[in-house]
Amino acid sequence: MNTPTPATPAVPPLRRHRNLAQGVVAHLTDSIRSGSLKPGDKLPTESEIMRLLGVSRTVVREAISHLQAAALVETRHGIGTFVLEPPAPAAPMGLDPATVVTMRDVLALLELRISLETEAAGLAAGRRSDDQLAQLRAALDSFEACARAGQETVAPDMAFHLLLAQASGNRYFHDILSHLGTNIIPRARLNSARLAQDDPAQYLERVIQEHEAIYKAIARGDADGARGAMRTHLSNSRERLRRAQEANEAADRTL
Repeated sequence: MNTPTPATPAVPPLRRHRNLAQGVVAHLTDSIRSGSLKPGDKLPTESEIMRLLGVSRTVVREAISHLQAAALVETRHGIGTFVLEPPAPAAPMGLDPATVVTMRDVLALLELRISLETEAAGLAAGRRSDDQLAQLRAALDSFEACARAGQETVAPDMAFHLLLAQASGNRYFHDILSHLGTNIIPRARLNSARLAQDDPAQYLERVIQEHEAIYKAIARGDADGARGAMRTHLSNSRERLRRAQEANEAADRTL
């Protein structure tokens, strides 16, 4: 007995049609990113996708065009549609950590961080969970212990800032800071205390107190206080480096 061929669904109204195409795109994209469909693999035929997902040929073709535009697949006329090698990840908005080299670069990055992290701190004060607050406390405790023991402090300092960005509830803050990596901590590239002619212990103690002020504002849910504390912390870092840069430039002019 022959199995009857399923009828092709009628083309739905425009809004529904658009949602269906997005659903097909999501299904195929998930298959590609999970590895179910690998680079070089041929996609199922239009008829197979229609049967599998219960959509019309028009919906399938629209979805394929979206995948082509995203450089996920290519269609070879008369052969089929094939999964492409994923493109090399581009630096978001041109933010390439490898270009952060000079003191001037670090200063420019601090200016960007002031705008980003000031708002992230304010959002974190209103959105953080108890678990996130506990993680912030643990990162800060680790930073303080390392600083006072004369140990490396970049990793716990970075962890504190990344956890705060995560607690903002907006993943883009975390994505940008995570992409920049340890460049978000000036002393990862430059000896901030020495350049600013500060005593290293006093310098780190000030940084500890600045972090504590940020944490306490977030803990009590004070959005304006958290913004202010973060702006103060990053502005102080910028000012220390600015003074150091001016001193270096003055020294160069005397040579």
